[in-house]
Amino acid sequence: MSASIPTHPQAPDFVRAGTPITGSTRSKRSHRPHSPPPAPPRRFRIAGADLSASIAVFLIALPLSLGIALATGAPLQAGLVAAAVGGLVAGRLGGTPLQVSGPAAGLTVVTAELIHRYGWRTTCAITVLAGLTQLGLGCLRVARTALAVSPAIVHGMLAGIGVTIAVAQLHIVLGGNPQSSVLDNLRALPDQLAHTHPAALSMSSLTLVLLLAWPRIPGRVGHVLRKVPAALVAVAGATATASLAGLTLPKVDLPSWSSHALAGLPEGPVPGIAAAVLTVTLVCSVESLLGSVAVDRLAAARPTPPPPRSDLDRELFGQGAANVVSGTLGGLPVTGVAVRSAANVHAGAVSRNSTMLHGVFVVVAALLMVPILELIPLASLAALVMAVGIKMVSLHHIRTVTRHREVLVYAATTLGVVFLGVLEGVALGVSVAIGVALHRLTRTRITHHEKGGVHYVRVRGQLTFLAVPRLSRSLHLVPHDADVVVELDGSFMDHAAYESLHDWQSAHIAAGGTAEFSGRVGTRIAEPANTAHCRCRPWTPWRNHHCAASAIPQSVSADGPPDGAGEAADASGASGGGGQSDQSGHQLVRGISAFQHNTAPLVRGELARLAREGQQPSQLFLTCADSRLVTSMITSSGPGDLFVVRNVGNLVPLPGEEHGDDSVAAAIEYAVDVLKVRSITVCGHSGCGAMQALLASEPGGTPLTPLRRWLRHGQPSLERMAAKDRPWARLDGRAPADAVEQLCLTNVVQQLEHLRAHESVARALREGVLELHGMYFHVGEAQAYLLADGDGDELFDHVGAAEDLRRPA
Repeated sequence: MSASIPTHPQAPDFVRAGTPITGSTRSKRSHRPHSPPPAPPRRFRIAGADLSASIAVFLIALPLSLGIALATGAPLQAGLVAAAVGGLVAGRLGGTPLQVSGPAAGLTVVTAELIHRYGWRTTCAITVLAGLTQLGLGCLRVARTALAVSPAIVHGMLAGIGVTIAVAQLHIVLGGNPQSSVLDNLRALPDQLAHTHPAALSMSSLTLVLLLAWPRIPGRVGHVLRKVPAALVAVAGATATASLAGLTLPKVDLPSWSSHALAGLPEGPVPGIAAAVLTVTLVCSVESLLGSVAVDRLAAARPTPPPPRSDLDRELFGQGAANVVSGTLGGLPVTGVAVRSAANVHAGAVSRNSTMLHGVFVVVAALLMVPILELIPLASLAALVMAVGIKMVSLHHIRTVTRHREVLVYAATTLGVVFLGVLEGVALGVSVAIGVALHRLTRTRITHHEKGGVHYVRVRGQLTFLAVPRLSRSLHLVPHDADVVVELDGSFMDHAAYESLHDWQSAHIAAGGTAEFSGRVGTRIAEPANTAHCRCRPWTPWRNHHCAASAIPQSVSADGPPDGAGEAADASGASGGGGQSDQSGHQLVRGISAFQHNTAPLVRGELARLAREGQQPSQLFLTCADSRLVTSMITSSGPGDLFVVRNVGNLVPLPGEEHGDDSVAAAIEYAVDVLKVRSITVCGHSGCGAMQALLASEPGGTPLTPLRRWLRHGQPSLERMAAKDRPWARLDGRAPADAVEQLCLTNVVQQLEHLRAHESVARALREGVLELHGMYFHVGEAQAYLLADGDGDELFDHVGAAEDLRRPA
């Protein structure tokens, strides 16, 4: 939606995209002395999108909850309890509004092992203790620590669990009973194949066929039918077929709720119970937090505005509360479920009401739909869960870990989970991951060769203390008086490597040689001492700016320009950067050298294209000559984007008043008539020395120097600010901090009026092919402000990441 703003007769009209109009206008009405009327009571409303999404999630959750309970060997009602509690408790208290929680396939193996070892009531107690542990971790705000686990370990864990589930459920699909471990199930599989139950196999096959075929129905009919979840269609189809055919099969058996077993006191060895609690906490927490991140990505990809980003600590707290309640009521462990969460997002849910409604529907089904649920064949549920287990072995994840050379970690975790157990498999994966990381640290390649009388020492990989002996050997092979280039090609350098390079460099230069450092390392290495004074490195490459302590030697830098060329930027960019003038020549040379080594190879192709095709900038950018204004930085522009005119005070002389200096007028004419720029921006800035001098000037004072003659073009700005019948310019709704800032803002507005007086600009504005923009850059805040129009005032509104100009002047 857009709204119109009354246009000031002389000020340009700019509007930020998405800026509330009410924020830039003030009400003229007087406030009444009495209190405002009380606000009407809030009514609880459920969006239609949440209602439809909750139904879709419920239809998926119902068969999956029963199937997961069957796979664990728990009472089938335990799956319904966990689904209801996950929807109501985790949905209400969790930090991810669109994530749906309940019994998850990732916990099937863990829960099945606990039930086999300790019994059902103790398993419920372990779930309660795990929930209490999650509550404590949520209060400690350590949720993001769980995300530090390598994705290869997480995906390997899920793949191992998926293999375990699929092998176990295969026995039920064939009409038999699963064993307690993967090895036992594999050993018993040949005998089970020889004694297959035809009716169970037929219903399992029908379930799998419907599960795979339903999402692939083509055409418009398929588009309509696919709105019904495939899991529901598969189980309902098998159930209807078995009932109509009168097949004799084991079916769902839901005993009376009056005999439902609740949690009891944990019975068993304390170390074993503690390990079980740790395992359930780990699996529940990691799976839920990773699910939260995935849900955020899915929601952000939708065209509708996404909900607020997940609060991971609150999500962990909500999962803990859900596990406490679920375990107390005799339910399975609860975690965020990827399948249901994805269905919730894709169905258009907009709030946590969808998740909670799905929990209400599960409660209603558990109380009123028992006769229908008891018609479902167990073989159909087993086939459904087996398909889920197979999908947990993701080919996409395997390709990803292979591309990142972490397949060894993935394989070790998967095999460890399958043959040893979840906690043991994860521990094995962590151990292998640490070993791989250490191996990579030791694989730093250091080469030395001579070319044209210059010795090149190249370091590829991470430069840590483990590589220091080899680095020292290579450096000491270089003659004392030789010219050396050390090429650093890695992403990390620790303090030991820094000290080694620094000491060698000092000794080599003292012996009459030269040492130059080039290449790229992700972080510039500094001594841990004095870091109070921060100095900026040059903007090369201009999007990878880093800050580091000034105590760093000029010649040892690890992130870009080789010889401390950053000091050149410091001297030119800081106000009053005295004390560096004696080194300015060296800094210029080092800066040029840094450009040739690092930036030129990156931009050479683009500059060659611009050399062939000529310049075609879209904007004329007129700004002050102040060294703190880096135009390409604050506009995120590159070669060929801006036609820049800089002068003291960003002044635009009126036509006929140039006093012999036509440079600005010539640039304007060339940009508009020859280059055909589409916009002109006048950019002022805070702390402008020209505006300070203008304020301090006295008419008829000292003889006119070149600077004073030039500043006469700023007199209209001074007069505009002094006019009593004009409002002062405002900055983001506030009054300027002082007279200098007021003049800086007013000067931008005045120079835009001077631009309109130029014939080429006026003609282009009449033809609608040119826009005028006003801009103010606050140096200390590193914040840009765009000129807007509101209620007769000259407003400068700050620019956010997603804002743009919408209306021409």
